[in-house]
Amino acid sequence: MPDVGSSRARYRRILRFAALYMAQAWWFELFLPRIGLSGLAARGRARRLRGVARSFHTLAVSLGGLMIKVGQYMSSRLDVLPPEITKELEGLQDEVPPVEFGAIRTLAESELGVPLDVAYEWVDPTPLAAASLGQAHRARLSAADAAEAGFADVVVKVQRPGIDEIVDVDLAALRKVARWLSRVAVVREHVDLPALIEEFAHTSMLEIDYLHEARNAERFAENFADDARVTVPEIAWERTTRRVLTLSDVTAIKINDQAGLRAAGIDPSEVAAEFAKVMFDQLFVDGFFHADPHPGNIFVTPRPARTDAAARPWTLTFIDFGMMGEVPDSLRQGLRQLIIAVAARNGRQLVESIREVGLLLPSADTVELERAMTALFARFGGMGFAELQKVDPREFRDFAVEFGDVVRAMPFQLPDNFLLIVRTVSLTSGMCSSLDPAFNMWDAVEPYADQLLRDESGNTVKAFAREALSIAGVMVRLPRRLDDVVTRIEEGRLTVDTPRLDQRIRGLERIGRRVISAVLFAGLLIGGTVLRADEQVLGTVLMVGSVVPLLHALFAGWAARRGPLG
Repeated sequence: MPDVGSSRARYRRILRFAALYMAQAWWFELFLPRIGLSGLAARGRARRLRGVARSFHTLAVSLGGLMIKVGQYMSSRLDVLPPEITKELEGLQDEVPPVEFGAIRTLAESELGVPLDVAYEWVDPTPLAAASLGQAHRARLSAADAAEAGFADVVVKVQRPGIDEIVDVDLAALRKVARWLSRVAVVREHVDLPALIEEFAHTSMLEIDYLHEARNAERFAENFADDARVTVPEIAWERTTRRVLTLSDVTAIKINDQAGLRAAGIDPSEVAAEFAKVMFDQLFVDGFFHADPHPGNIFVTPRPARTDAAARPWTLTFIDFGMMGEVPDSLRQGLRQLIIAVAARNGRQLVESIREVGLLLPSADTVELERAMTALFARFGGMGFAELQKVDPREFRDFAVEFGDVVRAMPFQLPDNFLLIVRTVSLTSGMCSSLDPAFNMWDAVEPYADQLLRDESGNTVKAFAREALSIAGVMVRLPRRLDDVVTRIEEGRLTVDTPRLDQRIRGLERIGRRVISAVLFAGLLIGGTVLRADEQVLGTVLMVGSVVPLLHALFAGWAARRGPLG
């Protein structure tokens, strides 16, 4: 069990890391571009990103706990994060150092109330897997327990000793970092970070309750009881407590082991397509989904030879049900409409669906967002991950310049459980792209959307789908647009929209207002204060460096007050 001193050292180490790289990000990504030094900021960005990822990799492996969870999530964002980051973190699934077996034996015997040699016929002291919160060992049930359970070969999952205290420390540090970031206006106005951390904390506490995980596993198995695509381990309840979980041994080929899949005659691209379908079914049909589908938690299990030629010769086997999510019926319906809008490439309906899901505040003016989404579909709609990698980076940059302010200005919010949904979709996309670089998420979405349309009983949704996909869709939507114009005139809200002129004006206003420098000053000063206790030289440099953005903010404020007429 960690002592008070080691807990404090762990807490300070996490904060030092966060403060250092927050200051670095503010300096290179916000301050230098604001004073016209974008080229300098861009120079060496790849090297800086690799350095940050490498440093976090070292931190996560040495600390374990929730830091591993954070790294695993980032390593799976192949479709979003740059390869400099994902490449450095991809090994975190397998690099967690194991706990010495004597400590595991002591904790397990304390939980089970009997010696390990009595609880099991044998236990392999070499761990099968070492995860961030627990450790797994192969074992065999005693003859009596095996007869009652219906299986003998098992995997025993035991919590890491002292993990409760470690999770408490990590959450305290993450809450502190969230409060720091919440002081930055651009962050505070778009996301409630403390609320997200609390949701993460709730999920983490459930993850270290193995009784909760066992119940999740049984519920998941019930949902797929008649589905030949999915296999789930059985629970040996006689040998399961809050800190010890015993389940049938279902280990097979890891889903990302492409060499192993091919050796078994299994096409990785087929696995990618089937995996996406199974995950979509969990999200949009069952409403109960595996929220941690990283490679260590998914196996591909070859089936014995079957006479049924139509049956797939392998199944997807899920393990580790500590992190599960639920989609309320109202949210599930909204997500279905969002999927239909994406499949129809309809920017207007996509924005309406985003609002219905609860991602936008009711007061949001979405005219420009609709235009941005329509342009997004026109430029990049239908492209897979591999195709997007071939797009000229200047196209992405042009799109970001044209619509970046629009998206950043939207009052987005995250409804309950949506963070887990986003995480799950991101992990699924990353997994499928790694199995098949040519995998196209659009191909997975569109058949599902077609099925949704067939299943929907409301004629309104069907009419919209036909409208969105019809060549005559513009004529169908014209009366609705005229009605919107009349309503705006009646309410005195009609404005003439000149996007490029508005963008220029906003750009000039931003140049005139250097308020962001005040934020940078606060960030550098806070970072320097935190670091100075242990890193005196670096802390002093940051504190002295904070004078530069402070002077810049003061000068800009004086110039703004003088105005064009002095």
